[in-house]
Amino acid sequence: AAGVKRVVYTDIARDGMMSGPNVEATRRLARDSGLKVIASGGVSAMEDLDLVAETEADGVDGVIVGKALYEGTVNLSDAVQRFA
Repeated sequence: AAGVKRVVYTDIARDGMMSGPNVEATRRLARDSGLKVIASGGVSAMEDLDLVAETEADGVDGVIVGKALYEGTVNLSDAVQRFA
């Protein structure tokens, strides 16, 4: 009702920990709210991006990759090419 169409969901227990994103909670938020959701927190590898991509049909339409870029465990060019 407020005009919000998209939100960023950060699992603060995983943020910066590189332990994998909370895919199920992110998916549940997208399904239950009807909003587009950007996943954040925990990404450590390209495989994590694959897991998030599998939730696109549920309304998850993006992912924030922070520390994984800084640590070099995800290559930005490779990720963009793979998911473009």
